[in-house]
Amino acid sequence: MDKTKLKQLARAVIDIEMRSIALLKQRIDDVFVQACVLMLECKGRIIVLGMGKSGHIGNKIAATLASTGSPAFFVHPGEASHGDLGMITADDVVLAISNSGETDEIITILPVIKRLHVPLVAMTGNHCSTIAELADVHLNIGIEEEACPLGLAPTSSTTATLVMGDALAVALLEARGFTADDFARSHPGGRLGRRLLLYVSDLMRSGDAIPRVKENASFHSALLEMTKKGLGMTIIVDDNNKMVGLITDGDLRRLLDRGFDIRAGRISDVMTADCKTVSANILAAEALQIMEEYKINSFPVVDDDNTVVGAFNMHDLLKAGVV
Repeated sequence: MDKTKLKQLARAVIDIEMRSIALLKQRIDDVFVQACVLMLECKGRIIVLGMGKSGHIGNKIAATLASTGSPAFFVHPGEASHGDLGMITADDVVLAISNSGETDEIITILPVIKRLHVPLVAMTGNHCSTIAELADVHLNIGIEEEACPLGLAPTSSTTATLVMGDALAVALLEARGFTADDFARSHPGGRLGRRLLLYVSDLMRSGDAIPRVKENASFHSALLEMTKKGLGMTIIVDDNNKMVGLITDGDLRRLLDRGFDIRAGRISDVMTADCKTVSANILAAEALQIMEEYKINSFPVVDDDNTVVGAFNMHDLLKAGVV
């Protein structure tokens, strides 16, 4: 088979699946709203059921719901009839997924679900199916054709199911007032979580790790302190640890170019008195924005009284995964 034919087949698959998704827009109606209301009013969790490919999609939908503020988990229907039904309580809502609407493993456990008076939301491709008729709310995910040329492999149908699941999850997210901060708290290991949860206080150097010298110190001692602490700067403080200035390795290079005597000069003669500082209680991501805006590689951290409490540089942000 030549390259042109392969590309034609791939584009045909995408076209068919796009048409299947477009059909779903016509089905976002009051029935969809009813499904959302049932899930919003749920005092327990959303239990997602599905077999085969529908099970794989259901697992993903459950994960998306859970990560966007709607507690949910996936239960395998085959395992449910052998003990896992105990995971479903009267406070839950069941979301049953079946393209045919006639999945035996789901139909077998529906009577138990009904006896618990658990609301049942069904997603099927057949509104006349057994599961659809037993559901409190039925979401139609029917398609015109599978993208598989044999019409056998679930392709368009699974895509439509996933999109409907995403529509539910995002609608519920908005209705719950779920925020980026909420998302970060459920994803603390991800980059977004680090950007939204890490504060300057979490990554700054403190105590003896802060590069600082008194304002009457020699330039030479400030240079030694800068080299020892490795932050590319030295903070100049008064006797009360209040910040009075700063000198950076960039300042050092410029002074050497001018022939400044680093052994005889005083740090107070060359320091920058009016320099950028940050508070320990701002997000590390905010500090990064300031660094990028002013092209600064390191920062002193001070409190409201201008007392030095920490210091950090770009390498600390990189190490923490904020960048």
